Amino acid sequence: MTEFTLSKDADGVGTITWDVPGKSMNVMSFEGLAQLDTCVDQALADDDIKGVVITSGKNGSFAGGMDLNLLAKMKDDAGDEPARGLFEGVMKIHALLRKIERAGMDPKTKKGGKPIASALPGTAAGIGMELPFATHRIFVSDNPKAKYGLPEIMVGIFPGAGGTTRLVRKLGAMAASPLLLEGKMLEAKKAKGAGMVDEVTADPVAAARDWVLNAKPVDIVKPWDAKGYKMPGGAPYHPAGFMTFVGASAMVHSKTQGAFPAAKALLSAVYEGALVDFDTALKIEARWFTSVLMNPSSGAMIRSLFLNKEALDKGAVRPKDIPDQSVQKIGVLGAGMMGAGIALVSAQAGMEVVLIDRDQAAADKGKSYAETYMDKGIKRGKATPEKKDALLARITATPDLDQLKGCDLIIEAVFEDPGVKAEMTKKVEAIIPEDCIFASNTSTLPITDLAEASVRPEQFIGIHFFSPVEKMFLVEIIKGGKTGDRAVAKALDYVRQIRKTPIVVNDARFFYCNRCIIPYINEGLRMLTEGVSPALIDNAARQLGFPVGPVQLNDETSIDLGAKIARATKAAMGDDYPDSPGDDLIFWMEDLGRMGRKANAGFFEYDDKGKRVEYWKGMQEKYPMADKQPDLIAVQERLMFVQVLEAVRALEEGVLEDIREGDVGAILAWGFAPWSGGPLSWLDILGTPYAAERCDQLEEQFGERFACPPLLREMAAKGQTFYKRFDPAKTAA
Repeated sequence: MTEFTLSKDADGVGTITWDVPGKSMNVMSFEGLAQLDTCVDQALADDDIKGVVITSGKNGSFAGGMDLNLLAKMKDDAGDEPARGLFEGVMKIHALLRKIERAGMDPKTKKGGKPIASALPGTAAGIGMELPFATHRIFVSDNPKAKYGLPEIMVGIFPGAGGTTRLVRKLGAMAASPLLLEGKMLEAKKAKGAGMVDEVTADPVAAARDWVLNAKPVDIVKPWDAKGYKMPGGAPYHPAGFMTFVGASAMVHSKTQGAFPAAKALLSAVYEGALVDFDTALKIEARWFTSVLMNPSSGAMIRSLFLNKEALDKGAVRPKDIPDQSVQKIGVLGAGMMGAGIALVSAQAGMEVVLIDRDQAAADKGKSYAETYMDKGIKRGKATPEKKDALLARITATPDLDQLKGCDLIIEAVFEDPGVKAEMTKKVEAIIPEDCIFASNTSTLPITDLAEASVRPEQFIGIHFFSPVEKMFLVEIIKGGKTGDRAVAKALDYVRQIRKTPIVVNDARFFYCNRCIIPYINEGLRMLTEGVSPALIDNAARQLGFPVGPVQLNDETSIDLGAKIARATKAAMGDDYPDSPGDDLIFWMEDLGRMGRKANAGFFEYDDKGKRVEYWKGMQEKYPMADKQPDLIAVQERLMFVQVLEAVRALEEGVLEDIREGDVGAILAWGFAPWSGGPLSWLDILGTPYAAERCDQLEEQFGERFACPPLLREMAAKGQTFYKRFDPAKTAA
């Protein structure tokens, strides 16, 4: 399969074109690296070629990055020495890019080289930017949809093909750090402003050709290869540079809490590389990159946040043989915060939206949410008045149910009460087309029960959004007892249209996500009643990588909501409901009117502007702080195990049908320790034998909620891992 080709024109410009067959966007493979190496050698050896332009055969993009399976293959091919295999494989990539950078010049005189420019017709990410960094000038398209950046840190690694070293040497540690540590993808003009690319033009190939034909010898010597080079902002031993690295270390720890190994490794590669010459710095980068890849956290993050997420986004669990179910017209019942958010993202995806509420004022208020959102986008330069008008024109806000005629999907987001939902279901089904799919956005009520109000239960499904809708990446789709395949396909195609990641689960109380997150919140409450410091609980969670601790999460989601869920669950389960001292705590807080952030009073004290000030000391009157606080690890294990055991039970009971959904859903829905790859990946990292043993110890100490599930016990006895026993590829086969 030919991925790179070399051609030359009458003016002596050689063009290396990257065009992977069968792919909408280029990704780098072993074959691609070998072919690029060959093309570069041919171009440098051909006396008729004066200079080279590297570009893409894809319309609107250059490259999406590295095929991450390539890294796994490097490790596997090395047999008993996987680290050596990885390091040597990465160094071969460095050698190729260094060859492009030096372009045949004499290593001592820096003369005799050929100018090599890159012309990017659109989006470039990962090695799609690291390759251009090795060329002498980067020209990018002014395509407004194109984005440029190094997003590797988001999947548990860092730019390891020279991108880290080159960007720091080009911009300095201070300017490069945000680009490397945040993984942001920038529009063309912002990428130029940041110093990542050199020129923005309507025709990057033509501009690159002109530059190549007019480049002088000095233009192709990289700053770090020139005599007297000094790092912008100062090296670590320079006073200014020293302060930069001290600040960078503090910033990284503040953002990661030490939970993400790639960020620390990246900073180490930058710091150590800045102390030595460029080629040695590349070796240091390769060693730290290898170290990260050998960390099980890296493999788990790559699998969950890249491979598994991509598979789910592309419809890995979509029912086969169901034709396209893309939504044209959607009805949203309820214009509160959730309904307004659903209307917004649907209109953004180009759908016609009918937003229903009890009266015109309430419906208009829901529509105004979209207007406010677009106004903020206009202020930030991310939207235009024209786009705002077009989006608002797609939303019809009304109390008139007859406007729902012609809808092919309904999403109900009314008050969380079975009676209210049943009444609305019956009214709407009498109006909508017979083939229209009806979905409920409930977060806790069983879909099978709600479907009893429907005359077409096979077309009734749950589509559970997380708040705020426009910011959250996950949507949980719930199959009721009678839900049919077309309803599932419709829900999945809709989620694809609004560019979110779906997981599909079977019906059960709290479904999957809330089933796991509620125990996390409750465990934090239990610890408060035991006298554990709230600061210890929340910081223990944050140091595991959770965005917020369980105590703070209580305030954010509102304490009275927790009390309501507890009462409703107890009423539904009766004697089977597991009583918890945490319930007594939230009922007490509710009686005091301390409802959380929305009331400016909860587990925190708030100032007049609604900003958290400190933990509320009044709680200690009822639940005194213990003189001896538990060990940090003990707190963290309780918070982790109480969630992962629910994930195992969900898999055991068939609520989860695909382990990929269990891991991806946990990370995207509530920020479950992303470094772990998700709850099931974390158990694989721990090892099932140890996990089962630790369950027994926790159960003995804290109660039956930590009891080892039979599935985990069985897997521990056999020494199995979740990703080998429940391999999605084998399941599909």
